[in-house]
Amino acid sequence: TGVDHFGFNIDRTFKQRYLIADNYWKEDGGSILFYTGNEGDIIWFCNNTGFMWDIAEEMKAMLVFAEHRYYGESLPFGADSFSDSRHLNFLTTEQALADFAKLIRYLKRTIPGARNQPVIALGGSYGGMLAAWFRMKYPHLVVGALASSAPIWQFNDLVPCDIFMKIVTTDFSQSGPNCSESIRRSWDAINRLAKKGPGLRWLSEALHLCTPLTKSQDVQRLKDWISETWVNVAMVDYPYESNFLQPLPAWPVKVVCQYFKYSNVPDTVMVQNIFQALNVYYNYSGQAKCLNVSETATSSLGVLGWSYQACTEMVMPTCSDGVDDMFEPHSWNMKEYSDDCFKQWGVRPRPSWIPTMYGGKNISSHTNIIFSNGELDPWSGGGVTKDITDTLLAIVIPNGAHHLDLRASNALDPVSVQLTRSLEVKYMKQWISDFYVRLRKMN
Repeated sequence: TGVDHFGFNIDRTFKQRYLIADNYWKEDGGSILFYTGNEGDIIWFCNNTGFMWDIAEEMKAMLVFAEHRYYGESLPFGADSFSDSRHLNFLTTEQALADFAKLIRYLKRTIPGARNQPVIALGGSYGGMLAAWFRMKYPHLVVGALASSAPIWQFNDLVPCDIFMKIVTTDFSQSGPNCSESIRRSWDAINRLAKKGPGLRWLSEALHLCTPLTKSQDVQRLKDWISETWVNVAMVDYPYESNFLQPLPAWPVKVVCQYFKYSNVPDTVMVQNIFQALNVYYNYSGQAKCLNVSETATSSLGVLGWSYQACTEMVMPTCSDGVDDMFEPHSWNMKEYSDDCFKQWGVRPRPSWIPTMYGGKNISSHTNIIFSNGELDPWSGGGVTKDITDTLLAIVIPNGAHHLDLRASNALDPVSVQLTRSLEVKYMKQWISDFYVRLRKMN
C-alpha cells in the first residue's frame, strides 16, 4: 500500500501484512469480520481475539486481521522506519485507517464472492478506537463496528485526567482488605529507605533488581515501574489464567492483594511484600532470576511506535492525587510532556487534533457502533459507557477487564461477558441482514 495516502510527493509503497481465515466463510449470505490492527504484531492480536474465531461459523464469516503500519512486519521504511521523525511522519491514525480502506477494496476486488458482502470492523483498546473511527470515516466500507475497551474520550479534557488511576485503585480496594491503602503507603516506605546510607543497595537486593539502583533518579524510575505494573495487573484482571501482557494467575489483582493485607508494617517488611506482589506479575512461571525495571509488557507490543504516537496524536492525559487513588500525586503537565516528546522524537504533540478529527463527544450523527467496556478496566473511564443513540450502543461488563469480550470464550467467564458477546452477535447479525435487504432492493 502507499506510504502516504494524503500527498502526492512521496510515491513509495510498502508491504502491509494481513492474515485471512475463510474456513467458515460462505459466499451466500456471508460476512467479512475485519480486525483493525493496533500497536503490535498482528499474529499476537489474532491469537488473543478468540471471539472472532468463536463466532466465524455462526456469521458465515471470513476473518481478516490487518496489521497496523509501523508495527510487526508492516514497516514503511524497513529497518529505517524509526530512525527519525522524517521516517515516522506517516505513522498516524489517518494513514492507518486509509491502509485498512485500501485493503478492504483490494480484498473485495480480488477474492471471488467477496464483492457484495458486508464488512464489520472489530478491534480492542487502540484497535477499538480505530474500529469506531473507521466506521465514522468510511461508513461506505463497513456496515458497523465493534469497539471493545476503546477510550475514544481519553483526550483533552473530555474526561477528567484522574479517572484512570481512580479505577485502578477501586480494583485493588475491592480485591482485598487494606490493599490500596498499603500500596498508597508503600511509596513513602521506598522514599524513606532510599534516603538511608545503604538504602539503595538494600532496595536493589530486596527487590532482586537486575540493575542495582545507584542514584536518586533511579528511585523515581523504580516507583514509576511499580505503578505501571499495578496498572497492567488491573487491565488484565481476567477470571482465568492468561498470558496477554505476561503469564498470570486467575484474578491477578486478588493474588497481588494477598501480599498487602497489612498497611501498618515496617518499611523493610513493606518492600519485601512489594517484591512478593511484583513476582505475581513478573515471575508467575518461576523462571525469572531478577526483576528488570525497563520492561513491563510483552515484546509483541511495538513500544517505539506507540511512544511516537503518544507524542503526536495519541495524547491521553492521566494524573493522580494520592487521596482518591493509591498513587503518588502527579499532575498533568502539558508543557513538560511536550518538552519530553521534543527531546525524544523532535516533534511536539497536538492534544486537540483527535477530538477535532473524530468529533470528541459529538458523534451522534454516526450509526452502528457498539462500545463495550469492562468495569474493572482503567481505560473504561475514557470510553463510551452510555448509549448515545439507538444505534450507538454502550455495553458495560461489570466484572470484565480490558477487552475481555474479544477473548475466546472460557468456562470461567462471568455470565456478564457471555451475555455481552451474544448481544454483540445479535447486533452484528442485524447489520448484516439490513445490508442484504438494501442490496436486494438496489438490484
